[in-house]
Amino acid sequence: MEENLMNKVCELLLIGGSAGSLEVLFKLLPLLRADLPFPVALVLHRRNSADSSLSNLLASKTLNPTHEVEDKEAIVPGTIYLTPADYHLLIEHDRTFSLDYSEKVHFSRPSIDVTFESAAEVYGSKLVAILLSGANEDGTSGLVAVKQVGGTAVVQNPETAQMPFMPHNAMMHSQVDHVFDTMQMAAFINSLA
Repeated sequence: MEENLMNKVCELLLIGGSAGSLEVLFKLLPLLRADLPFPVALVLHRRNSADSSLSNLLASKTLNPTHEVEDKEAIVPGTIYLTPADYHLLIEHDRTFSLDYSEKVHFSRPSIDVTFESAAEVYGSKLVAILLSGANEDGTSGLVAVKQVGGTAVVQNPETAQMPFMPHNAMMHSQVDHVFDTMQMAAFINSLA
């Protein structure tokens, strides 16, 4: 089974996180290949007042083009996208992004579950979803949806997470393919290329 997982094609990589996840991303992004053949979308719990400086900060950590998602934007391989504060990120069947301002899920907008579930419908088994540090249940039902369509579910090792509840909850309530620290996560993502 491990061999089958490593041979899967990735057409979209989603990374969701909350409290403590930025620290992981600042270490992870510089380790990623500059020629990733798939897009990466980051769904992070952020304050409503967050400005675009986070996008610039993340962009400074990687050689891959990085910017905040715009509504109806086409999803381009090799690009790292950041979900804007206070919007849910949806993946449309024509492989574009859609921003939504509906109710918060798990007290969060953007909600990791909303994005993971919507991407699962579009990308199916070619979706890889990673859940990082955080202090609520967001992301767990999203990983369940990813697994139901044959996608790959990864969580940060709770022992290395600043806030272990989110990855631990996912491990307790969904089938997880891999549990990684930051270095292992980087190697895994690069192997998908």
